[in-house]
Amino acid sequence: MANLGTWLYTRRKGRLVGQDGQGRCYYESTGRARRGGGMDRPERWVIYLKGEDPSAVPAEWWGWLHHTLDAPIPAEERKPWQLPHQPNLTGTPQAYRPPGSPYNTHQKRPVAQDYESWTPEA
Repeated sequence: MANLGTWLYTRRKGRLVGQDGQGRCYYESTGRARRGGGMDRPERWVIYLKGEDPSAVPAEWWGWLHHTLDAPIPAEERKPWQLPHQPNLTGTPQAYRPPGSPYNTHQKRPVAQDYESWTPEA
Protein backbone atom coordinates (compact mmCIF):
# COMPACT_ATOMS: atom_id res chain seq x y z
CA MET A 1 0.00 0.00 0.00
CA ALA A 2 1.57 3.25 -1.13
CA ASN A 3 1.63 6.50 0.79
CA LEU A 4 0.45 9.74 -0.84
CA GLY A 5 3.91 10.74 -2.15
CA THR A 6 4.52 7.36 -3.77
CA TRP A 7 1.03 7.34 -5.24
CA LEU A 8 1.52 10.80 -6.80
CA TYR A 9 4.97 9.92 -8.13
CA THR A 10 3.63 6.69 -9.61
CA ARG A 11 0.73 8.52 -11.30
CA ARG A 12 3.03 11.18 -12.79
CA LYS A 13 6.15 9.23 -13.75
CA GLY A 14 5.26 5.55 -13.64
CA ARG A 15 4.19 3.08 -16.31
CA LEU A 16 2.53 -0.13 -15.14
CA VAL A 17 4.59 -3.08 -16.38
CA GLY A 18 2.65 -5.89 -14.77
CA GLN A 19 1.14 -7.52 -11.76
CA ASP A 20 2.06 -10.74 -9.95
CA GLY A 21 -0.26 -13.48 -8.74
CA GLN A 22 -0.82 -11.84 -5.33
CA GLY A 23 -1.74 -8.43 -6.77
CA ARG A 24 1.48 -6.43 -6.31
CA CYS A 25 1.93 -3.88 -9.12
CA TYR A 26 5.32 -3.29 -10.79
CA TYR A 27 6.20 0.05 -12.38
CA GLU A 28 8.93 1.54 -14.53
CA SER A 29 9.65 5.26 -14.91
CA THR A 30 8.78 6.82 -18.24
CA GLY A 31 12.06 8.77 -18.34
CA ARG A 32 15.65 7.74 -17.76
CA ALA A 33 17.41 8.45 -14.48
CA ARG A 34 21.17 8.84 -14.20
CA ARG A 35 22.28 7.21 -10.96
CA GLY A 36 25.52 7.43 -9.00
CA GLY A 37 27.26 4.76 -11.10
CA GLY A 38 26.56 6.66 -14.33
CA MET A 39 24.00 4.09 -15.50
CA ASP A 40 21.32 5.56 -17.71
CA ARG A 41 18.32 3.31 -17.11
CA PRO A 42 14.71 3.62 -15.96
CA GLU A 43 13.78 3.35 -12.31
CA ARG A 44 11.75 0.31 -11.31
CA TRP A 45 9.62 -0.15 -8.22
CA VAL A 46 6.85 -2.23 -6.71
CA ILE A 47 3.76 -1.23 -4.78
CA TYR A 48 3.48 -3.76 -1.94
CA LEU A 49 0.28 -5.01 -0.38
CA LYS A 50 -0.54 -3.63 3.05
CA GLY A 51 1.75 -4.93 5.79
CA GLU A 52 4.23 -6.70 3.48
CA ASP A 53 7.99 -6.62 3.68
CA PRO A 54 10.30 -6.47 0.63
CA SER A 55 11.11 -10.17 0.81
CA ALA A 56 7.62 -10.87 -0.56
CA VAL A 57 8.69 -10.11 -4.17
CA PRO A 58 8.40 -13.39 -6.11
CA ALA A 59 11.35 -14.83 -8.00
CA GLU A 60 9.75 -14.04 -11.37
CA TRP A 61 9.90 -10.31 -10.66
CA TRP A 62 13.04 -10.04 -8.54
CA GLY A 63 15.47 -10.10 -11.49
CA TRP A 64 13.47 -7.53 -13.42
CA LEU A 65 13.19 -5.23 -10.41
CA HIS A 66 16.99 -5.31 -9.89
CA HIS A 67 17.84 -4.76 -13.59
CA THR A 68 19.32 -8.21 -14.14
CA LEU A 69 16.54 -9.21 -16.56
CA ASP A 70 14.79 -7.17 -19.26
CA ALA A 71 11.43 -8.84 -18.61
CA PRO A 72 9.99 -10.82 -15.71
CA ILE A 73 10.29 -14.59 -15.88
CA PRO A 74 7.01 -16.23 -16.95
CA ALA A 75 5.44 -18.18 -14.08
CA GLU A 76 5.57 -21.43 -16.08
CA GLU A 77 9.39 -21.14 -16.31
CA ARG A 78 9.90 -21.19 -12.53
CA LYS A 79 12.54 -23.61 -11.32
CA PRO A 80 11.72 -26.25 -8.66
CA TRP A 81 14.04 -24.52 -6.17
CA GLN A 82 12.12 -21.22 -6.50
CA LEU A 83 9.71 -21.71 -3.61
CA PRO A 84 6.71 -19.51 -2.87
CA HIS A 85 7.24 -16.72 -0.37
CA GLN A 86 6.96 -17.51 3.32
CA PRO A 87 6.88 -14.57 5.73
CA ASN A 88 9.49 -14.25 8.47
CA LEU A 89 7.90 -15.74 11.60
CA THR A 90 10.54 -14.55 14.07
CA GLY A 91 8.87 -13.06 17.12
CA THR A 92 5.57 -14.84 16.54
CA PRO A 93 4.18 -17.99 18.20
CA GLN A 94 4.86 -19.90 14.94
CA ALA A 95 8.61 -19.12 15.03
CA TYR A 96 11.09 -22.00 14.98
CA ARG A 97 12.10 -23.08 18.44
CA PRO A 98 14.82 -25.77 18.56
CA PRO A 99 14.62 -28.60 21.08
CA GLY A 100 15.94 -27.48 24.45
CA SER A 101 15.05 -23.83 23.90
CA PRO A 102 13.49 -22.19 26.97
CA TYR A 103 10.81 -20.80 24.65
CA ASN A 104 9.88 -24.24 23.36
CA THR A 105 6.62 -25.30 24.99
CA HIS A 106 7.32 -28.99 24.40
CA GLN A 107 9.07 -31.16 26.95
CA LYS A 108 12.82 -30.63 27.25
CA ARG A 109 15.24 -33.27 26.06
CA PRO A 110 16.72 -35.32 28.89
CA VAL A 111 20.37 -34.66 29.63
CA ALA A 112 22.72 -37.44 28.60
CA GLN A 113 23.98 -39.65 31.45
CA ASP A 114 27.62 -39.15 30.53
CA TYR A 115 27.42 -35.39 31.11
CA GLU A 116 29.52 -33.98 33.94
CA SER A 117 29.38 -30.31 34.75
CA TRP A 118 32.66 -28.46 35.13
CA THR A 119 33.64 -27.01 38.50
CA PRO A 120 36.79 -24.99 39.02
CA GLU A 121 39.45 -26.38 41.29
CA ALA A 122 39.62 -24.47 44.53
